[in-house]
Amino acid sequence: MTDFWAALLNTVSGALVEANALTAWEAVAVILAAGYLVLAMKGSIWCWFAAFFSTAIYTALFWKVSLLMESVLNVYYMAMAVYGFQQWSRGKQDEHGSTVISWSLTRHTQIIAVTAAISVAVGYLMSNHTQASYPYLDAATTCFAVMTTYLVAKKVLENWLYWVVIDLVSIYLYLQKGLMLTSLLFILYVGLAIGGYFLWRSSMREQSQALSY
Repeated sequence: MTDFWAALLNTVSGALVEANALTAWEAVAVILAAGYLVLAMKGSIWCWFAAFFSTAIYTALFWKVSLLMESVLNVYYMAMAVYGFQQWSRGKQDEHGSTVISWSLTRHTQIIAVTAAISVAVGYLMSNHTQASYPYLDAATTCFAVMTTYLVAKKVLENWLYWVVIDLVSIYLYLQKGLMLTSLLFILYVGLAIGGYFLWRSSMREQSQALSY
């Protein structure tokens, strides 16, 4: 009986240590991710450094809680951090890099249709061939985030509107998995994404006015 209670105590202690370590790394990732978004809103090229390190941490965290596609997504984010830095380095020779652009409604409709179809296909495969939690929602947030991150790298204004929807769905997923700090971060993301849209739109107008002179 003594051995049983000792084993139980060791198991609980180990779980608490692991949970504390998980929370600590999550806190670091949250701070870096928030820094990325604030810098991105300002159009600062340094956002990509914060993005790289935060996504490296999230890659490990999401794999541990079986959000497989979220983990794979963050590997993609790491690569896009490098690509985004390269893209934003072009154009003006200051920390704001390339200029903001806007795509047509027709183009966005096509993008949404194709991405949604891919999301359903990926969700089906995950549902039937993996142990992933919430496979269709996980797949949808992943596929749309992949596409939207590319829009950020290209400085397409409407990327912020996509993020509002993606973040709202992500909040539900993270709450279900007990990632409370990350859920709070994504609530903040929704507000910042709205703010980012208006900041980038203002910047685009200023750029257009400057070119007209």
